[in-house]
Amino acid sequence: MPFVRVVHTTEYHYANPVRFTTHRMMLRPRDSHDLRLIDTRMGITPAPSATRWSHDVFGNSVCYLDWDEATEADLLRIVSVLELQHFPADPELKYEKIDPGAEIYPFGYASEEFPDLARLLERHHPDPRREVDAWARRFLNSKGPTHTMDLLVRMTQAIKQDFTYEARDAEGTNPPLVTLATGQGACRDFTLLMMEAVRSLGFAARFISGYLYDESLIDRDESSVVGGGATHAWCAVYLPGAGWVEFDPTNGLIAGRNLIRVCGARTPEQAVPIGGGYLGTADDFTRLDVNVEVTVGAEPFAEAA
Repeated sequence: MPFVRVVHTTEYHYANPVRFTTHRMMLRPRDSHDLRLIDTRMGITPAPSATRWSHDVFGNSVCYLDWDEATEADLLRIVSVLELQHFPADPELKYEKIDPGAEIYPFGYASEEFPDLARLLERHHPDPRREVDAWARRFLNSKGPTHTMDLLVRMTQAIKQDFTYEARDAEGTNPPLVTLATGQGACRDFTLLMMEAVRSLGFAARFISGYLYDESLIDRDESSVVGGGATHAWCAVYLPGAGWVEFDPTNGLIAGRNLIRVCGARTPEQAVPIGGGYLGTADDFTRLDVNVEVTVGAEPFAEAA
């Protein structure tokens, strides 16, 4: 099982020294059966006067940074280092774990689970002409039973094959209708499209933010997967028996393989890795630089000097 190191560097540049409001960060994954957290470190310049931790409504680990009023700087630099071991699931096992009653679409969620899934089943974006609905129904089998996992895999792979990936630094996520109309988008746009599409079919879905790696490149300094130099987004769909199964429509990946999950939420806006503001003029902000370096090894990493 691969060992993964993630160095996530975020730099906010300003034309003049500014003061900083509280910053909210979601950079620390939860230790789980498929992800063993070995070490986490953060370096922040200028140093905050207070650091607070909490869990949000979804159980994600959230860090808050505060600076005193005397702190001013023209650069805010946040470096997060994660070292972990990943135990990715075999996609084929997800077929075996689905409850027999949910192997064929459509199916219904159990009465005891439905209340907890309700908001994740709801459509979040208008679709007045039912364009997302029509696109989603393309993946149903018109000649016989539709197998649940086959439907979701086909949709995941169709987004990778039929849409053009474009990295975008601007904040926000394009609505699904925009992604459908343009045939292009960033990973978060493809994720939202898939979430709304599966929700139109009656599946519960949530947005996942994290990192991407390619285990075939163990101990090498390159990546052949899209989105490997930045934070990445994908979705999870709840399937009875199998639980939350992860799908990456940007790369056509199934069941969380090559994906390091950091946080999950109902909407993309609830899973922003770093959020905050500054006190100054609108012209003070000059640029944002984000860099993610992912290293994969067969053995634990030596302690950094």
